[in-house]
Amino acid sequence: GFFQSYAVEVDIKDASNATCLYANWMMRFLITYETNTSDYKTTALNLSSSVTHNGSVCGNDTQAALLAVQFGEGHSWSINITKNNETYQGDFFTFTYNTNDTAVFPDAKRKGPVTVVVKDTSRPVQLNNVFVCHNTDFIEAENVTQIFWNVTVQAFVQNGTVSKKESRCPADTPTSAPTVLPTIANVTTVSTTTLSPAPTTAPKPVENPDTGNYSLKSGNKTCLLATVGLQLNVSQDKPFLININPKTTIADGACGNTTATLKLNDGNSTMIGF
Repeated sequence: GFFQSYAVEVDIKDASNATCLYANWMMRFLITYETNTSDYKTTALNLSSSVTHNGSVCGNDTQAALLAVQFGEGHSWSINITKNNETYQGDFFTFTYNTNDTAVFPDAKRKGPVTVVVKDTSRPVQLNNVFVCHNTDFIEAENVTQIFWNVTVQAFVQNGTVSKKESRCPADTPTSAPTVLPTIANVTTVSTTTLSPAPTTAPKPVENPDTGNYSLKSGNKTCLLATVGLQLNVSQDKPFLININPKTTIADGACGNTTATLKLNDGNSTMIGF
């Protein structure tokens, strides 16, 4: 499937109407759930164009900041952010998905909200610095993969103005060679945030994609192998082709007892999960 994701922008004001918490990011979720026939399926939950941020809190020296959003049919996500001397840091993520949403979970055996809480392992950010991470980040817990990219966030904003000083995530620093890693069986999803402009002249023929070799290890043993050339044929306004370049593609994921997932990120806002 091809999904157009929406960016989320939240600008929380304090009592004097000055910005105290700012965030702009994109995210989506892969969720494995049990069906009425006791099989397991993996579905993708994307943000809608309408997102609320009820319950968000500025925070102070003694109270944590809270960035909270609600979307779709009863789904919500939040991050708790704490302040410590001269730094601030995410504490934990709380994600709630509602299997009563039949558009996303048409045959779910368990009905109602399910909440997953995950510890944030990112490093502290200096106060008066804005945290920026364009690369894709994955957080996996309890049959849920949370996927984030194009993240900009600053908590405990000083003087009501988002800082010009940036603290970049390690993934935004170029590396000499891509790494290969993977997560969930029988699902193929694609997420892209930037679409190529419609050509005004006849496009040049796109060559066949190069073949990439991707692998996943569990401990010191290889548990997944994929040798594949990938080309996406996307139709929106006008069709265009995207070749996945194995030389610049980073793979991620994990093997389980009964499932495995391979996630490929080409560094140009295109992500494919198998």
